[in-house]
Amino acid sequence: MDGKQDIFSRISGQYDRMSKSHKAIADFIFMHYDQAVFMTAAKLGEALGISESTVVRFADRAGYSGYPEFQHALEECVKGKLGNIHKMGARYGRSTQSEILVSVISSDIEKLRDTMDNLEPAAFESAVETILAAETVYVMGLRSNEPLAGFLHFYLSMIRGGVVLLKTTSISETFEQMIRINERDCFIGISFPRYSMRTLKAMEFASDRNAKVIALTDSVNSPMNLYSSCNLLARSDMVSIVDSLVAPLSLINALVVALCLRCPEEVKKNLELLEETWDNYQVYLNDEINFIDDEPILDDSLHREWRSFPE
Repeated sequence: MDGKQDIFSRISGQYDRMSKSHKAIADFIFMHYDQAVFMTAAKLGEALGISESTVVRFADRAGYSGYPEFQHALEECVKGKLGNIHKMGARYGRSTQSEILVSVISSDIEKLRDTMDNLEPAAFESAVETILAAETVYVMGLRSNEPLAGFLHFYLSMIRGGVVLLKTTSISETFEQMIRINERDCFIGISFPRYSMRTLKAMEFASDRNAKVIALTDSVNSPMNLYSSCNLLARSDMVSIVDSLVAPLSLINALVVALCLRCPEEVKKNLELLEETWDNYQVYLNDEINFIDDEPILDDSLHREWRSFPE
């Protein structure tokens, strides 16, 4: 067997010829490789209800001299030394399109459950209080985390003033945009693997200026926790070339809802002001579809003209 072949490809190549118990081990590794990497042969067997010796034989069958070598190979792969595209191919290569759909959605549901079970209520409550009390809230998330930062910024701006979305291409630009941050402010750093050094440096800068720092990241081992006083953890996934950010987005959604409920009058006032502005300046003309009498229209005048046509 080719020693350079990654562990997921080895397992995938032999999957169809595996026994039922070996397939169970393979499926667990494909779905929970981030957990399996820390498990002994005995613990892995216990989790699946099979013997330790069966797990050891599985490692041998995969072409390793023993379980320790197998575990080391899995660790190297999880560290990202091997491409995520290989993991995705190994995990989904034998699946139909509908099976992929069910598998991905089921995986996301699992991450939501895991996030819900492990999130510290005290940390969530602290984040809500910190955001409400801050004079200015700075939000930063780069690369695949940028949509999360944009979503949070959009709704925070509906709730309160003084919200800054940091968009940069360099660390120096980041510092320029947050040069006035101080102890009355709050910084929210959003980063999931692979972590952003620019976001980490911005969090360090905010911490040095005595601002309250909130980290939205994936685990207690994340480097984003180094400079934060409040850690909101949501499970992510790197098994494919597409990051799963369902759980982080759900956590942000919960944060927005909690903030709205804490200051409903302020939110109502802001929304009424926005509604008045939209009406006065026709901001949404030809941009959003309204439904009147179950008929989609773009503008009241168009609706009236349409109604004047003979039947």
